[in-house]
Amino acid sequence: MSKHQPAPPCIVDVGLVVSKQDMIRVLEDLGRVSYLDIQDGEVRRVGEAYVMEVFCDPSGATMIANRTIYLNVNSFDCLRLDWPTGERPQFNLLQEGRVVRLIPATDPLEERDSEEHTQAIQQRLNTGLRSVVEEVLMESSCLCEDWDEDDDDDLDG
Repeated sequence: MSKHQPAPPCIVDVGLVVSKQDMIRVLEDLGRVSYLDIQDGEVRRVGEAYVMEVFCDPSGATMIANRTIYLNVNSFDCLRLDWPTGERPQFNLLQEGRVVRLIPATDPLEERDSEEHTQAIQQRLNTGLRSVVEEVLMESSCLCEDWDEDDDDDLDG
């Protein structure tokens, strides 16, 4: 009889993440966020910052300072994902009476659409620039040939 291993969890928008590796995966691309530091139900700090790094280190600290966040998932027991109706998703890092809530400031789909649009414009500009450069090079090579012919005529006469 073979042992059947249970399937890993599937979380869609709402749920509890306990695996440190999964926590990193979910948090590392947050970018700019609003944050709340809630201790024993009381909001202690509120601000905006950019998630610079998400890591797993048994001795490193999670630091929120100078509008940047260096997030050590080992500082927390788990990550609770919430998505209140009509609001942005919330990423709640939980540890013994403390919640660090991160709320993305931007929508990743809007950012990706914007990046793709920017890349498409850049590609068109590059293609257009390449055409202009090729045209200039062609014209300059024709001019050089004309000058060479003029020089040859001067030498003959």
